[in-house]
Amino acid sequence: MPELSPRHRMLVLAICCMSLLIVSLDITVLNVALPSVQQELHASVAGMQWTIDAYTLVLASLLMLAGSTADRVGRRRVFMAGLVLFTIGSVLCSLAPNLDTLIAFRMVQAVGGSMLNPVAMSIITNTFTDPRERARAIGVWGAVVGISMAAGPLVGGLLVDTVGWRSIFWINLPVGLAALLLTLRFVPESRAPKARRPDPVGQLLVIVLLGSLTYAIIEAPTSGTAHTLTFGAIALAALLGLLWYEPRRDEPLVDLRFFRSIPFSGATVIAVSAFAALNGFLFLSTLYLQNVRGLNALHAGLWMLPMAFLCFVCAPVSGRLVGSRGPRPSLLIAGAAMTVSGVLFAAFEAETSNVTLVVGYVFFGLGFGFVNAPITNTAVSGMPRAQAGVAAAVASTSRQIGGTLGVAVIGAALASGIRADAYRDTFVAASRPGWWIITACGVAVLVLGLLSSGRRARASADRTALLLESPEIRDAAGVRAQGASAA
Repeated sequence: MPELSPRHRMLVLAICCMSLLIVSLDITVLNVALPSVQQELHASVAGMQWTIDAYTLVLASLLMLAGSTADRVGRRRVFMAGLVLFTIGSVLCSLAPNLDTLIAFRMVQAVGGSMLNPVAMSIITNTFTDPRERARAIGVWGAVVGISMAAGPLVGGLLVDTVGWRSIFWINLPVGLAALLLTLRFVPESRAPKARRPDPVGQLLVIVLLGSLTYAIIEAPTSGTAHTLTFGAIALAALLGLLWYEPRRDEPLVDLRFFRSIPFSGATVIAVSAFAALNGFLFLSTLYLQNVRGLNALHAGLWMLPMAFLCFVCAPVSGRLVGSRGPRPSLLIAGAAMTVSGVLFAAFEAETSNVTLVVGYVFFGLGFGFVNAPITNTAVSGMPRAQAGVAAAVASTSRQIGGTLGVAVIGAALASGIRADAYRDTFVAASRPGWWIITACGVAVLVLGLLSSGRRARASADRTALLLESPEIRDAAGVRAQGASAA
């Protein structure tokens, strides 16, 4: 990629952020619309889980394929294809006549979405080569998630209450088309110096692993034990197949050597934990505010505004903090705040009081606002630029896996404890296990943030980066090291 002027780099960042905006906004506005979708399409709790998880599941399954394909055939080309497909999928979702077709069209959206975020992050990584400048750019990227969380409940609530839930998918059209035209005009093409070969076996194993695991969790409350164990066994077999097959390929879909880096492995698990907490948080909050408190979609969105506002404000602060002090301070703040929020709901039933409800939302927004920048920065920093697409895709995949598991596990816990004939009376008690799961996710962010950001962790990242470089670069590094030792 040619060296761009500062103004051009900022324009590329803005275009990439537009893609993140429509993908993130799509998730937040749908959460607010879930009760309306449930009512019109006669969906169960499991049906609502699939409305969200069908999207995140396909997204998680295809992100690494999209990242490696973009590195091979061209990042701008794949990015533009993703914008087209995501926009078409949005139109189809708005026309869905029943729950099954809505879920199917959400999967079409997800195929397009898989070509957006990891590829956009790869474009940003190759555009902003200075570590400090890149950290700030990633902070802006994270702030867009905050914007979507702030705007999503309000815009979604307003649209649902005035036009209907189908209109929430219309907002993707103008943004998607504008991003497509701007990409064609201003984003330069880039690709990895050496093309990576496709890995169809690895891709199939990833799809089987995530699909069977999610199905087993979501359907567990209503299916028999044998049914659940069967799909759990299929997921385990797919995982073992990945661990056996991928290291034997020269160019695997999932390069397991990435995980020799303690910061990278830590960032991966932190991403799963943080986004499991986020999606579970949104799922429980939306159902409580609308189905238990009886609020309409717009008022429910207003109640969640403190959380969304903190996400928006804290994300760029976290990006600057990562650029100047490294990832540890941001991760510790994030883990502590998310843990406090979870405990308020799990142990003290914060949702039953207006004051504690707002306090719980504020703490969660503070925590999640600080967590995104260190995850992304750690995932791509230190990795060879030729591997940027795959590294960014692994980080994005971890987020989607977390979101999928969060809705699946917390939704299953809720479904197993709630009574249809006494929905409002049993909701708070039935949701308590879900809040404890969110608390555990916050503790995981806190502990792993501490363990993955020390001197030993940074040394493992340096060794892994050298291992992933081309043989010529490794040989040159070895010669320099020998010269330094001799001196």
